[in-house]
Amino acid sequence: MPLERLTFWGGVKDCIPTLLGYLSIGFAAGVVGAAEGLSVLEIGLMSVFLYAGSAQFIVAGMMSAGSSILSIIVTVFFVNLRHLLLSAALAPMFRQYSAKKNFILGAQLTDETFGVAINRLTPNTTHRDQWMLGMNITAQINWVLATLVGAWFGTWIPNPQQFGLGFALPAMFAGLVVQSLIHRKKFRTDLIVAGSTIVYFVLAFLWLPGHIAVIAAAVAAAITGMVVER
Repeated sequence: MPLERLTFWGGVKDCIPTLLGYLSIGFAAGVVGAAEGLSVLEIGLMSVFLYAGSAQFIVAGMMSAGSSILSIIVTVFFVNLRHLLLSAALAPMFRQYSAKKNFILGAQLTDETFGVAINRLTPNTTHRDQWMLGMNITAQINWVLATLVGAWFGTWIPNPQQFGLGFALPAMFAGLVVQSLIHRKKFRTDLIVAGSTIVYFVLAFLWLPGHIAVIAAAVAAAITGMVVER
C-alpha cells in the first residue's frame, strides 16, 4: 500500500468536524467559570495553560468553594490521568520524532483530538507531526475563543447548571466513542470491553475511591480487549 503524506493543513481540515463541539463545550466552560466568580482574563489564561474541559469545570467549582491549591492540583491530576492511556495508544505512531516534539504534541492532546487521530493515523501515513500540530492548534484556538465568549455571556446567566451546560463535555465524548465503534466494526470485541469495564469498575469500587476505580477499570478493560483481539 503506498504511503500517504499528511500535512499541517490536512490536520486543520480534519479538526473542522469537531469545532462545533469545542465551541459548545468551551462556551459552557466559560459560562460556568464566570458564574463561579472567575474573570474573563482568568478563564482565558486557564484555557491557554490548563486547556482541559473537564478540569476547567472542576477548577472553577473548587475555587468557588474555597478549596486549597493542593487539593485542586491533585484532583486535576487524577481527572486527567486518562491522558496517560490516550498518549500510550498514540505513542507508536510518533516514535520517530524527538522527545521535545512529542512533548509539544502531547501537551495539546485532548479527548477529541485523540478520537480523530486514533482513526486517521495508520502505519502507512507520514509527516504525522505536521498533521497533529495543525489539528492541535486549530482545536485550542477554537477552545480559547469559545471560553472567552462564554465568559463574557456568563455574566448574564446566574445559574448555568439549570441549562445542562455541565453535560456538554461527556455528551461530545460519548458521540466520538460511538463514531469510533461504528468505524472499527469490531462489535464483539467492543461489547466485551464495555461489559468488562462495568464489571471491573463495580469490583474496584468496593475497595477503591471512585476516581481510582475508574482508572483501574479502564486499564483492566484495555488489557482484556488486547487479549481478546489476539
